[in-house]
Amino acid sequence: MLITGSGRGIGAATARLAAGRGYKVCVNYVRDRSAGETLAREIGGLAVAADVSVEADVMRLFAEVDRRLGRLTVLVNNAGIVDHAARVDEMSMARLERMFAINVTGSFLCAREAVKRMSTRHGGAGGAIINLSSVAARLGAPAMYVDYAAAKGAIDTLTLGLAKEVGGEGIRVNAVRPGVIRTEIHASSGDPGRADKIGATAPLGRAGEAQEIARAILWLASDEASYVTGAILDVSGGR
Repeated sequence: MLITGSGRGIGAATARLAAGRGYKVCVNYVRDRSAGETLAREIGGLAVAADVSVEADVMRLFAEVDRRLGRLTVLVNNAGIVDHAARVDEMSMARLERMFAINVTGSFLCAREAVKRMSTRHGGAGGAIINLSSVAARLGAPAMYVDYAAAKGAIDTLTLGLAKEVGGEGIRVNAVRPGVIRTEIHASSGDPGRADKIGATAPLGRAGEAQEIARAILWLASDEASYVTGAILDVSGGR
């Protein structure tokens, strides 16, 4: 299993759970080498630094998985960023380019390479791709980050289209759409207490935990979800 952006948060929780269930896991990170390599040692996995928005990095990442872990069976497209709260009329071109390069283009590049390895059309034995969307895709995130919401809307569409494209080639493609989850990503938006504030407004009355998202990801990757493809699973506390 390759989990992009898995040095912390939902990705790290997924890596730990996957390793506990017998997967050989590649932990992908961009800058925090210490976190990535520490987690890989903890779970007996492989750590590879790569920026998913850079095609050459993606090619190298998958080549390392091929060489050191063997046949890829699961891709978790988890790498993503958010930014400080802003209106659309306040957003710079640099912000928009970065948002879509990492959150959308990176997921496409990784999905492309996974399909090349998993598809029976290419001599593969099948597999599963799980994309990380967000409840923001259907809420819109006004006056916060419409750009992030739009990027995650693109992930929903990628999930639906790719599932139909490769379903007959042994690949299931699904997405998990988390609500507000208690992870470090909120600090990068300039509001570290955001998860608890917004979580309190959900029908379940709290923010979610990374492990709760990881369980949904692992279910979609498993044979228990063998007839599930093109699904977008909300794990959002009812929001």
